[in-house]
Amino acid sequence: MNKVYTIYKNRQFNSMLAINKVIFLHTNSFFNKNIVSLHSNFLRHWAASKLLAVIIIIFNPLFNMQLNNYETVFIVTPVLSEDQTKDAVGKFKAILTEGGAEIVHAYDMGLRKLAYPIQNKNTGFYQVFEFKAPPTLIKPLEIEYKRDEKILRFLTVALDKHAVAYNEKKRKGLVGKKVETVTPEAK
Repeated sequence: MNKVYTIYKNRQFNSMLAINKVIFLHTNSFFNKNIVSLHSNFLRHWAASKLLAVIIIIFNPLFNMQLNNYETVFIVTPVLSEDQTKDAVGKFKAILTEGGAEIVHAYDMGLRKLAYPIQNKNTGFYQVFEFKAPPTLIKPLEIEYKRDEKILRFLTVALDKHAVAYNEKKRKGLVGKKVETVTPEAK
């Protein structure tokens, strides 16, 4: 959310000493403290133009973001033991939760055959996470996927409202089943 502050110029203080600096207040809701930064050139220009008021709109993208819905799928190499696979999955789950993500659903698809060989491997363990996170978390997550030798492939997509509704129906078991309609019996 944008924070709006208004600074009024007092006509009694026209000396350059009084109008040498202006203070911008950035409200940081994540840490609940105000960060004050000084900017002298802005006020000099402001004094030269003789404005009565200056409206400063501050947008802090790191801490005032909404959580978006995402789904990530990654393939873990099949040469790992079950414990090593769980550790690798736990590592990425920890990255998400430490980054401020809320994991909606985690699904282990198990060992599956790949469509084509990747790093001379024909199978891999598939893992799916559906989560809500700020957009700034996606890039560090994907960098960690690239750095980890245990990950063969990965894909992270942003979900729209229709995909979220579809995933909810899928978890409830309503997708893929025929809906039975009740018809009146013929007499």
